[in-house]
Formats: sequence, C-alpha cells, structure tokens
Amino acid sequence: MEIIHKIKEIVEKELSCSAHKLDHVMRVYNMCILLSEYEENVDLDILIPAALLHDIARVIESQDKTGDIDHAILGSNMAENILNSLNYKEEKIEGIKHCIISHRYRSGNEPKTIEAKILFDADKLDVIGSIGIVRTFMLAGQFGQSLSINKPLNEYMDGNTSENGRLKDVSEHTPFIEYEVKFKKIPEKLYTKKGKEIGEKRLEFMNDFFERLKLEIEGKV
Repeated sequence: MEIIHKIKEIVEKELSCSAHKLDHVMRVYNMCILLSEYEENVDLDILIPAALLHDIARVIESQDKTGDIDHAILGSNMAENILNSLNYKEEKIEGIKHCIISHRYRSGNEPKTIEAKILFDADKLDVIGSIGIVRTFMLAGQFGQSLSINKPLNEYMDGNTSENGRLKDVSEHTPFIEYEVKFKKIPEKLYTKKGKEIGEKRLEFMNDFFERLKLEIEGKV
C-alpha cells in the first residue's frame, strides 16, 4: 500500500537512535499483526500506521535533558501532521493518535481501544526476552551507562525521574535498574492474552540472563 510505504520512509528518516531505528518499529509492527489475529474487531487502518509512527519523536526525547519532552505526546502531534499531509481520514487519525499517546510504559495515559492495547503490548514485548537484552545494552553503550550504581535504587529513581516518569539523564541509568523497575513487571502490565503468554516466556529467559550476569560481575561463577 503506497501510503504505508510513504510512512515507513518518513519514519526511517526521523529515527537515528540506535535502539529505535526502523528495525524496532518493524518488529513492533509484526508483533501487532500477530496479536491482532487473536483479537476481534481490530481496525488495521488505525493499528498499522500507529505501529509505524509510535516512536517518531523518540530521538527528540532522547536528546532532551530536562525530562519535559514525552515522545508519546509529541509523537502523536507529529503523526497527525504526517497523516494529514498524506490525506488520511480524520476519524482514523484520532484513533492513531490515541494509540501513540498511550503506548508508553512510564505514563498515566491508559490505552482504551483494542488497537491501543495491541500496540502497547507489542512495544513492551520488544524490551524483554533476548531482543530486549540486546536493545538494553545497545542503549547502555550509546549513552555511556555503567552496569551498576553506587546509590540505593529509590534514591536514584527519585533524583533521575521527572513527574511523568521520564528519565532525566539516560546516561545515569543502567541495564540492571531497567530490569528491576520495568522489565520484571512487563507481563503483568500487558492487556492481551496472547501478549501475556509471549511476555511470560520472554521474561523467563531474561531472568536467567540477569541472574547469571549478576553472579559473573560479583565473581561468583
């Protein structure tokens, strides 16, 4: 479909963040298609553009040190402009914007539609399991993160997160912190039955990896 091809081209130009390039977008897209097969009354005219555009503002957020920019909110506005330029139907655009606004894990914006729930699940599944491990350490390398921190977790989170849950300084984050505060909680946060099934299997693998890594860092194995 020509309009989908044009959206892909726009997204590829916008995303340069190592863990959020088009390959991440396409994995989320493919997972959305898979999850939609297990649900009823899914509007693919909403779900597919939302999957492709959900991280359109990710690079802008990554470059922000204030914690004020929310890529989900900014991305929904950017998506609206893009879709309007492509003559997308107005009623579809509103559904797409809701999907994008509510796809973030650290957010108070709950997905209400089946399309938004599917996108949320698909995006979260891409941060756990083997692909989640790879992406986590890609980000760690990109932002110069260390493997551990020298302060209590609560103290770190209080000092490095904004009101909307956004990280102020990604370089101060670590893979282990992300595992503790986010990855371990993913399956219970998912909305679709199939998403939860996939999430639980992926998390089992990730649990084993981080436990082993911890032991190796401590020199116990």
